[in-house]
Amino acid sequence: MKGLVDRPVGYTVELLGGGANLDDVIDERICEQALAEKSAFVVADLGALMRQHARWKSAVPRLRPYFPLRCNRSPAVVEVLAALGLGFVCASKAEVNLALENGVAPDNIILSGVCKQLALIKAAVKHDVRHLVCDNEAELAKIARLHPRAKLLLLLNTEAQAAETSLPLGASLKSCRRLLEAAKVLDVRVVGVSFHVPATCPDPQRAYGHALADARCVFDMGAELGFHLNILDIGGGFTGSDFQLKQVESAVLPLLDAYFPPLSGVHVTAQPGAFYAASAFSLAVNVIGKEEATRRWDGLASGDKSEDTEFLYYMSEGVYGPFGGKLLGNAIAAPTVHKHAPCAGTAAYPSSLLGPTLDELDVVVERCLLPELSVGDWLIFANMGACGLDDNAGGTCSSPQPPVYYAAAASDWYEMQEAGVTLDGAIKTFSFV
Repeated sequence: MKGLVDRPVGYTVELLGGGANLDDVIDERICEQALAEKSAFVVADLGALMRQHARWKSAVPRLRPYFPLRCNRSPAVVEVLAALGLGFVCASKAEVNLALENGVAPDNIILSGVCKQLALIKAAVKHDVRHLVCDNEAELAKIARLHPRAKLLLLLNTEAQAAETSLPLGASLKSCRRLLEAAKVLDVRVVGVSFHVPATCPDPQRAYGHALADARCVFDMGAELGFHLNILDIGGGFTGSDFQLKQVESAVLPLLDAYFPPLSGVHVTAQPGAFYAASAFSLAVNVIGKEEATRRWDGLASGDKSEDTEFLYYMSEGVYGPFGGKLLGNAIAAPTVHKHAPCAGTAAYPSSLLGPTLDELDVVVERCLLPELSVGDWLIFANMGACGLDDNAGGTCSSPQPPVYYAAAASDWYEMQEAGVTLDGAIKTFSFV
């Protein structure tokens, strides 16, 4: 058992043998609920974490991955990624404890958040977690008072991030100079720079070029003031798609070699949260209600069902549960219909998928094409692993999270064991006889 304290086994991993796959696990869970409440559930493929780790090491071997726990706090995910040697980005005491319980060294934890609570900084002192992000003088003074052994990463703003939000995040190049001078006076160590380029950035080449040039300036300013900066964190923005990874790979690696060549001794890190976790999780939800609405185009209603009729489907989960990312502006892709639904393979109609609350904000997917569904049918949402899932914590507005069922192909399980992954969960075989 890893960690600071003993923890009860809280999950089971099903090893897929005898030709079984992840779809079969979903089928089994749905069959179990045939006469039950038909509650939503999640199936997680732990082998996907291994495959994504291999992709990361192959594409960007110089970037050491730090997993942001705000992305996914499921216990098996944290155990696998910790065993693979990832660092972790934590934003709360609970996340720090979770990382430490899974054997993560304090030096491999970064405290994020530009306005950290006093209790979080005191917890960092207690557990000797020294790497903290900072972007303003008030936070710097707080850290200097409470955590004199801290190692600061200055959070640098980027044009791409400023275009995404109206809230300022990160210090300007001019502000970094003042922060470095203040840190010198307060005798606080500054060891690096952090920035973030969103995944939706239309021109990553330009965005990373500006951000890395600014980071280079901060490194040089720090050297002038007597600081030894040796950590560069290029943040998140890694979705996991092949196209986006190749975009980032072609944009980042040549610029890194130009501004921070390997011989410079700078350790380069990144925060690939969605890259690791998104594709590993699939969410199954049940259709609990149905309405038919007529849309008028150009002021006229043609009566053509395939064009002007929209079906509204109410699901057992919505934006105040596992789809909470929709409230933060994240798009939710249209689901697939479970293969046992009678409608599978029929004509598709404009459809909108709503949560169960009747709240006007509780709209998960607007205007996608689906076959006509019936109440009781199941919808499967893929790539749901980056939604802040946590087996033991509530979702948005304290809505309970759906249960998570973990699975792994036997071949992936053997690779995990060879990589040093030893899970605390119970193991059982899932196969067809």
